[in-house]
Amino acid sequence: MSAPRPAVEADRATPPPRDTVTDVVRWAAFSCLLVPVVLLGYGTSLAGAAGTALGLAAVTGACRVLLRQSERGAARLAAEDRAPHRGRRHRTGTGSHRGGRRTGGDTPVG
Repeated sequence: MSAPRPAVEADRATPPPRDTVTDVVRWAAFSCLLVPVVLLGYGTSLAGAAGTALGLAAVTGACRVLLRQSERGAARLAAEDRAPHRGRRHRTGTGSHRGGRRTGGDTPVG
């Protein structure tokens, strides 16, 4: 029987999270190259295939920009959810209140 693995080794065994945006952009770039080749294979003119490649490249670039922008927005929202909200004037703790009416305490008893 093998000895149980320490937690540190178990953490190393899990792969790091994949960047799905990069994967999408890679497949889109591959398609930008593959589609004109296929079009040329089926007898489309060189100008038509080149125009298609340029159109696909423009759409891929625009999608990449939009995906990155939405990824940053999601990360910003997640960071705001994790940050503690500290009240109206960013004071924390109970000792931070100043002024106002006080009840009890060290007032003279008459």
